Amino acid sequence: MEAEPGPSTKKDTLSPPKKRPRLAMSVTEKVMVMNVYKHTFNTWPQNEYWSLCNCANKTAEILGISKKTVRRIVMENQAGEEFKSPEKSGPKTDILNKLDEFTFSAIRRKVHEFFYRNESPTIKKIVQAVNDDSDMPDFSSYTMRKVLKHLNFKYATRTRRSCLIDRQDIVLWRKRYLMTIKQYCNEGRFIYYQDETWINEGHAVKKTWVDTKIKSSREAFLEGLTTGLKNPVGKGKRLIISHVGSEEGFVDGGLLIFESKKKTEDYHDEMNSEHFEEWLRGILPRLKENSVLVLDNAPYHSRKLEQTPSSAWRKSNIQEWMKSKNITFEDSMVKAELLEIVNKEKSNYQQLAVEKLAAEHGVTILRLPPYHCELNPIELVWAQVKGHVARNNKTFKMNEVRQLFEGLQLVTPQRWSDCVQHIIKEENKMMQLDHLIDDVSEDQG
Repeated sequence: MEAEPGPSTKKDTLSPPKKRPRLAMSVTEKVMVMNVYKHTFNTWPQNEYWSLCNCANKTAEILGISKKTVRRIVMENQAGEEFKSPEKSGPKTDILNKLDEFTFSAIRRKVHEFFYRNESPTIKKIVQAVNDDSDMPDFSSYTMRKVLKHLNFKYATRTRRSCLIDRQDIVLWRKRYLMTIKQYCNEGRFIYYQDETWINEGHAVKKTWVDTKIKSSREAFLEGLTTGLKNPVGKGKRLIISHVGSEEGFVDGGLLIFESKKKTEDYHDEMNSEHFEEWLRGILPRLKENSVLVLDNAPYHSRKLEQTPSSAWRKSNIQEWMKSKNITFEDSMVKAELLEIVNKEKSNYQQLAVEKLAAEHGVTILRLPPYHCELNPIELVWAQVKGHVARNNKTFKMNEVRQLFEGLQLVTPQRWSDCVQHIIKEENKMMQLDHLIDDVSEDQG
């Protein structure tokens, strides 16, 4: 009878391997290692070269793993331990989820500054430019690659070298937007701009004058002085704000402001299409007839009135949908054939809810290109209002922050007009951007 694997004498006992970073192996993989080890044990010639250590070494050679890994698994089996898969670590927080749209837009502008200088951007140059900006977080090259990919940049090879440029669909979207808004202006149509923003109750100026001679609170007390301004404890709660404005100022009655209930990095998580559309219904009657409302592409701005079939639908449901739209098909068609017909027709059934609402009031919706908030003048207005809050926030309490932010009268129609004129200059500048990108990428040879 063949002997079962296991130590029979002291010299044949496998000693525990030295401590080292362990190779994470699943239960299935460990069982496979033991099966190979047992086969090697049972087929090894019983001579002076036979030993448990040699069996373990042969197993490692067959499987292409370390000898210590095999010995550790054999030791677990001999000790009667139940094999377990390695514990999964908790989900890693993606850096992209921690960045807001303002940061993404600022990084995009950094890249475009290279184009304006007719200079080819590289990851190293972009990281340096962003990290040199005191208002921006620091990035590693690895993280910057992820951010640029998220922003739909790509490396395009035109000649002997590659150049970082916007993806083609973003280039086309930007060009169409610039041409369309210019056409609307030439037609004399009034342009409104909408956007959401946020502010924390701990929002305060980053830099201020300090008395460097005061070293302690006791010293300040004895001299009848102070230790300086009170600092906020953390960011605190958050307010979400939405509004609409134009060169004539904010639209009366258009302010939406509420306190955030979620602890989330992205303020967009607080909004949904139901609340946004309800607010929009009250705004649209206040806008001029035949005007244009500029929106970004937040998900709650883009709810479809009805869902169109996709590959996730059952075949029977696709057929029912096609019948309801009087779209002709044959019963013998397979699902792929039905979807091919649907893809040709579904553009007629993908109207967005906000566009229908706007059309009922004679208003046209115009969408900004993704991450191009520098083309929205309300971003400049938000910066002014936030600056006012930061300079005057004394208690870092929600009530005071709300009162300060609601004081939007400080942004006069003249300031709004100045911001709109600045954006028009940016639009004219961007009209030349794509030609500059072509020149940069073609001059790399």
